[in-house]
Amino acid sequence: MIFYLRMSLLVCLLLPFSVAAGWNPLAKEKAEEQGKESVGVAEAVASFKNSDSSMQVFFDKAQGYAIFPTVGKGGIGIGGAYGKGEVYEQEKLIGKTSVSQLTIGLQLGGQAYSEIIFFKDKAALDRFKKGKFELGAQVSAVAATAGVSADVGYNNGVAIFTIAKGGLMYEASVGGQKFSYKPIGQTQKAKKPAPVEDKSN
Repeated sequence: MIFYLRMSLLVCLLLPFSVAAGWNPLAKEKAEEQGKESVGVAEAVASFKNSDSSMQVFFDKAQGYAIFPTVGKGGIGIGGAYGKGEVYEQEKLIGKTSVSQLTIGLQLGGQAYSEIIFFKDKAALDRFKKGKFELGAQVSAVAATAGVSADVGYNNGVAIFTIAKGGLMYEASVGGQKFSYKPIGQTQKAKKPAPVEDKSN
């Protein structure tokens, strides 16, 4: 009896790390087949598609999406989350993004997860591209598992999915997340060079 309890405990401890490593012998989608420059983004896209094959409809029909390969979250009572990602429109990389979140309430521990936000139409994507996009306090993400996306619709123009990468946390709401956005190719204005003092005299 004690042996079985120990084995069960070991499986529970190792399972999150096997998920984090992305090991899936039945995976059909491969990271290198996603056409992404970033390895992390490619792996995240493949993970979402492998977790729920019906999610392909969102990739095919959405105007675009923001994807965060790793969002780190932790806290005891007061916590926070942060992650960096990329934004795609019609499968074309158009910008870089980051997510931050401050949470207060029942939470303990830490976790890492991947997150993807699909934008139903151009209006929804344009709101995100303004760089001050924020999710309401009551917004929740859907855990990506087999068949779940078939029953998920857009809410205010967005649909949000997450995949846990490991760890334990008693709070998983994405409400209150704030996002930044920077278009690809955006450069700061070049500073004028300081005048050179003429010392020839």
